[in-house]
Amino acid sequence: MSYLPNENRYQQMEYRRCGKSGILLPALSLGLWHNFGDIDTLSNAQSILRLAFDNGITHFDLANNYGPPPGAAESNFGKIFKTDFLPYRDELIISTKAGWKMWEGPYGDYGSKKYLVASLDQSLKRMGLDYVDIFYHHRPDPNTPLEETMAALHLMVQQGKALYVGISSYPPETTQKAVDILAKMGTHCLIHQPKYSMLDRWVEDGLLQTLEQNGVGCIAFSPLAQGLLTNKYLNGIPENSRAASHRGNGAIEENAITPELIKKINALNNVAQQRNQSLAQMALAWILKDPRITSVIVGISKPEQLTDSLMALKHYSFSNEELKQIEAILAE
Repeated sequence: MSYLPNENRYQQMEYRRCGKSGILLPALSLGLWHNFGDIDTLSNAQSILRLAFDNGITHFDLANNYGPPPGAAESNFGKIFKTDFLPYRDELIISTKAGWKMWEGPYGDYGSKKYLVASLDQSLKRMGLDYVDIFYHHRPDPNTPLEETMAALHLMVQQGKALYVGISSYPPETTQKAVDILAKMGTHCLIHQPKYSMLDRWVEDGLLQTLEQNGVGCIAFSPLAQGLLTNKYLNGIPENSRAASHRGNGAIEENAITPELIKKINALNNVAQQRNQSLAQMALAWILKDPRITSVIVGISKPEQLTDSLMALKHYSFSNEELKQIEAILAE
């Protein structure tokens, strides 16, 4: 049976303007990092994507190396896109990235024009798309001139392979340079994708201010600190967790989960319970409270996790006392 989306999907989602642009993004976006690879179940991925769109999540975020193996998330998304979402292409924002190692040899990593152009062509083929809505450079390259990397992003827009471009994990000073270089070529840097959570707040040291001053949107990834800010680790490391599975590809390391961290997570969970939220819901709400945040990317392994995450949108205001409590816990 063909997929028919929920007719009321757009009434259930909040959309936020992405910097100074015409683009609105859903407050929650779906990331296809883990759980969409070849070791995962395609029908489960399909259920997650359908549930997301049925609830007004119009933005699906990928990268060339998502899997495992690298490329698998794009290929699997392409299969589901063809069967379920092709009629709704113009209602979707689909993004991908390049910047981490994707293939062997000197041309499959970092930020050269050679790599970025080839990578996007490969991504489009895997997903069965004529273009992506957003193409990111996935991380700073200390060796390739920034002008070359930004010129490659500009070229992708000129060729119609990407409607917009963005950067990910760039520090404030490099972000400003990248924005300026793109602007001189006539291409606006639409968005920046940094890691941001209650446990990783580096963006507050200048990046958010830089983005706001330049009219660049901000979409946070890893808002739950790879599962730490959920009820999964309240009693230590469970057997079915990412930390215990040693999946690699950026998954959290077991030795990073200390008794002190577990104590901190439990204290945060107590605040969440006082707010009638799960810890995950409060962690998402805590990021969404900042108007400079355009969207937050959630990574989902089963549909009920997405349903839980969506509840965060119902209550993301905090009292001064709650904020003081959270700051005191995080400072310990």
